[in-house]
Amino acid sequence: MIPLSYAQRRMWLLHQLEGGAATYNISAAFRLTGPLDQDALTAALRDVAERHEILRTLYALDDAGEPCSRLLAATDTAQQVRVRDVPPADVPALIDEAVAHRFELTAELPWRADILRCSPNEHVLVLVIHHIASDGSSSAPMMRDLFTAYTARTRGGTPDWEPLPVQYKDYALWQREVLGDPGDAGSLAAAQVEYWRKELAGVPQPLNLPLDRPRPAEAGSHGDTVPLHVDTATTGVLQSLATEHGTSMSMLLQAALAVLLGKLGGGDDVTIGSPIAGRTDEALTDLIGCFVNTQVLRADLADNPAFTSLLAQVRDKALAAYEHQDVPFDAIVEAINPERSAAYQPLFQVIFSWQSYEKPGFELDGLDVRFEQAIPETAMVDLTFFLTTDEAGALRGDLQYATDLFDRETAQENSARHTRVLEQFAADPSLRVSDID
Repeated sequence: MIPLSYAQRRMWLLHQLEGGAATYNISAAFRLTGPLDQDALTAALRDVAERHEILRTLYALDDAGEPCSRLLAATDTAQQVRVRDVPPADVPALIDEAVAHRFELTAELPWRADILRCSPNEHVLVLVIHHIASDGSSSAPMMRDLFTAYTARTRGGTPDWEPLPVQYKDYALWQREVLGDPGDAGSLAAAQVEYWRKELAGVPQPLNLPLDRPRPAEAGSHGDTVPLHVDTATTGVLQSLATEHGTSMSMLLQAALAVLLGKLGGGDDVTIGSPIAGRTDEALTDLIGCFVNTQVLRADLADNPAFTSLLAQVRDKALAAYEHQDVPFDAIVEAINPERSAAYQPLFQVIFSWQSYEKPGFELDGLDVRFEQAIPETAMVDLTFFLTTDEAGALRGDLQYATDLFDRETAQENSARHTRVLEQFAADPSLRVSDID
């Protein structure tokens, strides 16, 4: 039995709290047009699970009540791939059904693949992986390995890939050794916790946003999404502005989001949660697994700063957060010990996710592969802003919102407000917070 990484432990606890809800499923669906070799695809999916031990792992409690992992043999992955003949009209509903799957992590491997056969030359592949075994940066190695394995299988062979330098269990053990115990004053974990204790002391919560309904006593997991979009020209100006001021696009967007939240009623002291990749060693690049951690940006709007000043503040805080990124978020919460409530996430209720990791270009020999939207109807927090740049250079993404709190019309208006704030700063970055309409 192997101890979990800190990120996995948090996923395990959240999974237990939510009764196995699909909130932390990572899903993708692909329409495959052409002569699919379904036996080769099935074998290729199992090849990937054989290569990455994390996809052959079950979770349980040890004698001390601590969650740990147990590795299964490669032969135990057969039931993870299902092939079904389906009418084309049923595909959207079946995708929704697949992405809403509730994993039983103690008895079921944390991934599933459904191959929906609509006709001999039309299939839809639906992949669902629980966050305890994967993250956004895992998509690229997953797709690369699946392509390699499928190509080999269609040619009657097995994939001839370079062995992985480490497996996920090696990372989990290494992480505990390097960080040490947050309770040990001489440990790296303790030093990083102390930074966060000072940075986040006295954070007001929850963020005072206008809700369409009173916040329930216990946060639900139901959610929906509306699109976010900023045109190519405005995005180009914003990118130039970020470069001019020595910041990343992510920092600029977080600064603008802080202004939006403050103007919506969040006040002068705004916190935003943000995932950080956590792959601090090159050996982890090609590994599927949950490495992501959560950091918190605390933006001070009290002196009505100009956007350029706020951008400098956010840059400095983001760089400091990066230097203290290793300590798990749960340890930060425990150290700060904010007022706890089942009604909201501690320390922040809004997430900003800049999806800058490598976008997986998925190909299969002899097939036209097209991405199909697979949106789980869940929400991790009140609001999550997912953003990236598309092929044309425009900002594009989704605003995920908790349907217990917000109507769709409100979410759509907040998406439009987000765009307007960015357009105003692009037009005049010297504007102060009070100048923003």
